[in-house]
Amino acid sequence: MNNIKIKEVAIYHPEKIVHNDFFIEHFKDKKDISHFLEVMGRENRYVIDNEEENGLTMGIEASKKVLERAKLTGNDIDMIVFTTQVPETTFPTNAIYVHHAINAKKQAITMDTNANCAGMTIAVEQASYYMKGNPNVNKALIIGSDYNTLVSNPDEEITYANYGDAAAAVILEKTEENTGFIDSTYFTDSFIRDMIRFPKDGLSKSILEDKSVSTIRWQKFDGSKALPPAYDMISTLLERNHLDPKDIKAYCLSQFALSNILRIQEHFALDDEQIVYVGDRFGYTGTSSPFIALHEGIEDGRIQRGDYVLFWTVGAGHELVATLFKY
Repeated sequence: MNNIKIKEVAIYHPEKIVHNDFFIEHFKDKKDISHFLEVMGRENRYVIDNEEENGLTMGIEASKKVLERAKLTGNDIDMIVFTTQVPETTFPTNAIYVHHAINAKKQAITMDTNANCAGMTIAVEQASYYMKGNPNVNKALIIGSDYNTLVSNPDEEITYANYGDAAAAVILEKTEENTGFIDSTYFTDSFIRDMIRFPKDGLSKSILEDKSVSTIRWQKFDGSKALPPAYDMISTLLERNHLDPKDIKAYCLSQFALSNILRIQEHFALDDEQIVYVGDRFGYTGTSSPFIALHEGIEDGRIQRGDYVLFWTVGAGHELVATLFKY
């Protein structure tokens, strides 16, 4: 039976770095956001500051880098999935532009997906299942890219001081090795479905009534409510696969808030070395954040071939997903 492994991962981010000092100064006449930045675990973040870059261009650059690292060309790719919550176009798909940029073959499947911040983790999981069932798809390119600062609200620190811009790309490959995708679990509760909205008035009203589509509307809610199901999801994956929390070499979790990561670490009594944290350098990059963490863990040598890696993240609404891989 074919297994689906992560053959390679690469990331792309813009050059400009913005430090916390900028945001503290920006909000100083309204509030002191120092504690907020500490709770979220922020220090620096990469942001787009020119008209040439956007979520699509970041995704294309990450795609080219991952192909180069894997020593592949676009002709080797059977499936392209572009996941984003800030698409540069809704038609054609962003994946079509990636297809053109990497000179992919005409037989390649192309699609865009959106599960908000959970998008890339879900896309990798769904593509893994699909590849197992389709004998003609042997290699897939999955891209996660969000131009978050484009839609952040300069009046609210939860987006403006929290977000960064970046993309990640992975190549999935069929293998006979005892490695790759193992298991996944979901939890969906739509109780906060209207708390995070973009466009804030809905697309139809924004177009028909000429309402603003410029920034996210983010109403206050208790984000810690995602943690109890997160504990259950992670426990389920471990128990179903006869693993102990200490057997997981690296936990690549949503980088939305350091406080949430620390609570998961405390709940499972994890060592610091098991937690890959990149939110201090990248800010919150949305859909790509768990895979930027994966990239970091591989680059610093913490994650080696054969290691267990557990991903967990959450999308607006909210939708939680956890997946287990043997890298």
